Amino acid sequence: MLCRPRDDALRRAPASGTCRRLARRTFACLMVCVSSAVGAATSPQQQDVLNGGCAALAGQVAAVPGKGPLWLTSYASSQGELPPALRNAAFLYDNALAGIALVACHRVDDARRIADAAVAAVDRDRHYHDGRLRNAYRGGVVGPGPLALPGWWDAPSQRWFEDEYQTGTATGNVAWAALMLLTVYDATGERRYLDTAAKAMGWVAGNVYDATPPAGYIGGFFGEEPNPIRQTWKSTEHNVDTYAAFQWLARATGDARWREPAARARTFVTAMWQPGEGRFIIGTGEDGHTPNSGPSAIDAVLWPLIAVDHPPQQWRAAIDWANTRHRTGGGYGFNANPDGVWTEGTAQAAFVLQATGHADDANPLWPLLQSQRAPSGLLYATPEPRIRTGLSIGPKSKTPDFFYFHLPHLGATAWAVLAAANWNPFQPNRTAAPREAAPSRE
Repeated sequence: MLCRPRDDALRRAPASGTCRRLARRTFACLMVCVSSAVGAATSPQQQDVLNGGCAALAGQVAAVPGKGPLWLTSYASSQGELPPALRNAAFLYDNALAGIALVACHRVDDARRIADAAVAAVDRDRHYHDGRLRNAYRGGVVGPGPLALPGWWDAPSQRWFEDEYQTGTATGNVAWAALMLLTVYDATGERRYLDTAAKAMGWVAGNVYDATPPAGYIGGFFGEEPNPIRQTWKSTEHNVDTYAAFQWLARATGDARWREPAARARTFVTAMWQPGEGRFIIGTGEDGHTPNSGPSAIDAVLWPLIAVDHPPQQWRAAIDWANTRHRTGGGYGFNANPDGVWTEGTAQAAFVLQATGHADDANPLWPLLQSQRAPSGLLYATPEPRIRTGLSIGPKSKTPDFFYFHLPHLGATAWAVLAAANWNPFQPNRTAAPREAAPSRE
């Protein structure tokens, strides 16, 4: 698809250049090309969020040479240097979202490059060979051999460092990778994506289930081999993710073995519902048993409404909770009584509002999302210099040290695309002609 010049910079570019060749030079060119390929929005602002987000994601892919597997770095610098741990980090969750969003943008070949990286990550880890994935990989082209992980050289100590969260494995991130692989499988019919999703979720089913009441899937592992720390808390969000991936696998394969782990995850999510407050709590404490009812996270509050099949009507009270406790600055914050807008959570709320029949309430959110567009087209994670989540990055943290910063963010952009496209990442979206279920392995 050829681009038409839109400004002086483009007029100075070769007139015959395609979007892919011009991606490094301008975001506007891809915006033109993508705008004719997507169109699920109901207002000009929503359509602009969709077009702009699709163009930005396509531009990120086009900036990585070749056509082979790749990981997209999660953050870009807006002013000055990124912290060392973020400079080359491609978080698995962000890339899974980007892959799904690219399918929603009808850019399946771009999504396939990320899915191929996930296939390589399962097959060619430097240590593990059991189906797990890391929380982050090194951004860029995936080369031969074991997959590179993010890290940085510290000149004063003359040492190479790797972030312990990034080298670990969070249960929810594995499930999101599986959801992305299943989305690409639906779009392409290529069996390797289904098989890799099954292998990854087989690791979840076999390694992180805990029967301690309320039974469910624990957080995962923190740190690197050979002795990562087992994180025994249970997250509502992670169990929502695993439920959706297991349920999708059951549909796609016709294999009944996925139904029991799906049911386990749903049972945990149901146990986290607090009817008196009209919300889902975030999960349990470190013991995997005691309810962690203090914090409130908007993803844990809202995702069950769009991920769980036939959710009870009473769960819709969670929307009132989100509106009462998480609204701020015209959008939504990560936690209750937030200190700023979380762009990603605002996009999540926009999708949930549409999906539950409150599209009019979502309309004011599109201009806010538009306002977060950086020059690259990616959306800032927050308009504030920094917002808190109230959570800790890992078990070695002494304080709640998980923050979002005013940086262009892949995950925020992908969620905005999904919301604007009315695309549910937890459910099959009929991206290709219906196929028979893959043969059961029973």
